[in-house]
Amino acid sequence: MNSAPTAAPATPKASAAHSWLRALELTAPIARNPTRLLSTLIEELAERSPDAPALLSDRESFTYRELAARASQYARWALAQGLAKGEVVGLLMTNRPEYFAAWLGITSVGGVVALLNTNLVGPSLAHCINIVAPKHLIVASEFIDPLSTALPGLIASPILWTDGLGPHQHPDLQRIDLAHLSGTPLAADERPPLTIHDRALYIFTSGTTGLPKAASISHARILQWSLWSAGMMNAQPADRIYNCLPMYHSIGGVSVPGAVLAAGGSVVLREKFSASHFWTDIARWDCTLFQYIGELCRYLLHAPPSPQETTHRIRMACGNGLAPELWDAFKDRFQVPHILEFYAATEGGVSLFNVQGKRGAIGHIPAYLAHRFSPPLVLFDVERGEPARDPQGLCIRCAPGQIGEAIVQQDPTNIASRFEGYTDPRATDAKLLRNVFAPGDAWFRTGDLMRKDAQGFFYFVDRIGDTFRWKGENVATSEVAEAICAFPGIAHATVYGVAIPATEGRAGMAVLVLAQPLAQPPAPPLDLVAFRAHLIARLPAYARPLFLRISAAIEVTGTFKYSRTDLARQGYDPASIPDVLYFDDPASRQFIPLDAALYNRIQAGQLRL
Repeated sequence: MNSAPTAAPATPKASAAHSWLRALELTAPIARNPTRLLSTLIEELAERSPDAPALLSDRESFTYRELAARASQYARWALAQGLAKGEVVGLLMTNRPEYFAAWLGITSVGGVVALLNTNLVGPSLAHCINIVAPKHLIVASEFIDPLSTALPGLIASPILWTDGLGPHQHPDLQRIDLAHLSGTPLAADERPPLTIHDRALYIFTSGTTGLPKAASISHARILQWSLWSAGMMNAQPADRIYNCLPMYHSIGGVSVPGAVLAAGGSVVLREKFSASHFWTDIARWDCTLFQYIGELCRYLLHAPPSPQETTHRIRMACGNGLAPELWDAFKDRFQVPHILEFYAATEGGVSLFNVQGKRGAIGHIPAYLAHRFSPPLVLFDVERGEPARDPQGLCIRCAPGQIGEAIVQQDPTNIASRFEGYTDPRATDAKLLRNVFAPGDAWFRTGDLMRKDAQGFFYFVDRIGDTFRWKGENVATSEVAEAICAFPGIAHATVYGVAIPATEGRAGMAVLVLAQPLAQPPAPPLDLVAFRAHLIARLPAYARPLFLRISAAIEVTGTFKYSRTDLARQGYDPASIPDVLYFDDPASRQFIPLDAALYNRIQAGQLRL
């Protein structure tokens, strides 16, 4: 293990003005240096501080010299394979230093790396691979079996490369191909011409409707995320940030490592979050920062006390989704000096930071910068599912306290705010709102409802559309319904999220209409064991419905859409629902009847979901 920093970094200044000034100063040079990429910055740090720890984990660790060398090996591998500028490499690997080095190196020579969700299997994984059409696919050996479930659904056959030994027949990239490649910096004539405007990554997001979409992320966006976050966190070389969030997401895979590495600090990676090991890891690695999502904070508060939970050097926790009712308890119990809550959208250039640490707020923009950075909120017509319009056909700005959708004006020359689109042009166009405040203007739709108070603080309210959030992931209802309806005997299904006390987000619930008449209780209306196995083979754990409701029919609206709003409002209370209800019991790992006693236990927060 590399030695720990000798002194804690200074506590960040509470002034929002200082934070904004740092972020602006760090990001201003991006546009002025169009050929300077994140990989360039890492190479510069490797020259200045070669032996400083960069990426740390129990599996492997890299100094800055080692990280730069590993990235160079991946760059030379990509060139040796004849990977042309803009061609895609899929990456299916768990959190580890190798993950960051792989995409950093491949993108430095023009390749585009698709960061695949390691929870996906079968048709869902096949869909994500198909929409980016990778020429190569790098797969860690532990994901060979999940990948095999997706292979029958692939339109084309990418060349498979494995990382690590295992029971498979594919080339071992690390041991065979990378080992003999030089880790020295590439010469200028080895690199294809690249600028910050070129595409670097595909990051998958459910957005608000439908199957996952691949968001295009340029080198400029990577630098903007990294350097802006570094400024807001006041990241320093002595900092160590603990990251157990998925690296296939924009936060865990780009913003977090990019921000602290850009400052010359260290990133500690854990493959998955563990409440029982969290504070032990924080103390063992001597971390000064950590990244969170709201559900992580809730799990930590519910965990038994740990001796290390207050004997740490954490100066700041940075993340999103910390519920207002948990805010003070979290700060006080774990003695976290500062919480930096933020909001950001992977696809669109909007970021809000609550530098002041106001409980429950997701951000605040100083009045003197509001004209440049503050996203307007526009009134939303829930019945029509789109922003409301005035008699002239223009959108209506929200007054303080009103709830509306956050939107971002599109200017192709503005690196910070431009929407770089998806692989699907129709999905790209659907994300743009036109003729908003003037004829011909275009704005990016975040798909998120917010409100802003009189002091200018923003608060998150909910997501728009058919997507809900559970376990820190977006769940697309149409994808879940499609998987459900692939099971024999199910005629129709509608999926929605329901709120559960003492949990973040909404848990999945599905109403099923069977092709055959309902069986009379106590006989189950369908083979629940086989149905559960069917869902496990097709959906990640967070997307599988926790509740089932077997109904004779599903009501539709006047426009022939399922009335999810009414269903979600009815919830899962067996006392008020005449249909048969089932619960996916985490203890027995089977669907069991949902009766009044079980309902009361769920409501009382007695089950760990």
